[in-house]
Amino acid sequence: MAIILPELPYAKNALEPHISEKTLEFHHGKHHNAYVVNGNKLIEGTELAEDSLEEIIKKTAGDASRAGIFNNAAQVWNHTFYWQCMKPGGGGPPSGPIAEKINADFKSYEKFVEEFKNAGVTQFGSGWAWLALKDDALQITKTANADSPIAHGTTPLLVVDVWEHAYYLDYQNRRPDYLSAFVENLINWDFVNACLG
Repeated sequence: MAIILPELPYAKNALEPHISEKTLEFHHGKHHNAYVVNGNKLIEGTELAEDSLEEIIKKTAGDASRAGIFNNAAQVWNHTFYWQCMKPGGGGPPSGPIAEKINADFKSYEKFVEEFKNAGVTQFGSGWAWLALKDDALQITKTANADSPIAHGTTPLLVVDVWEHAYYLDYQNRRPDYLSAFVENLINWDFVNACLG
């Protein structure tokens, strides 16, 4: 079961002006694709070659001898999830079950936004800010580099990529502006509700 590069769920210019076509060409076409290529090279001829991406991540998490496999496989998974967390004309307050859950667990949408953006801003270096579900409670977490909630038994619902290549062409060093644009204009709440299931 080879690791594959999925198509973006929208045109490369569909998220403009918040994320440019040029950023998506580099981020999806170069960075994401490199993790796919490297991941396939690393699992070739091993017992992991027939496993799903999730199985590869779970089997290699925390194993220093397989860090290369974990890093590439988890980055493929994280990026694939990230693309689905955005849509043209998205963002703003959610509706449906996730809205009720956010109000119950964070007391308000505004408090959720504050904590989610803060996780993205304070992630030192490269990484991700997540909204995840653990023991039926929403939690905001951040992971460094390729790490992912699926390696830790939690269910990811939403992610924003805070590696510099996700935003630098459009926002340079203004990570908070990128996070604001993501929350206000890009979040695909339909996808989040589907993940909440």
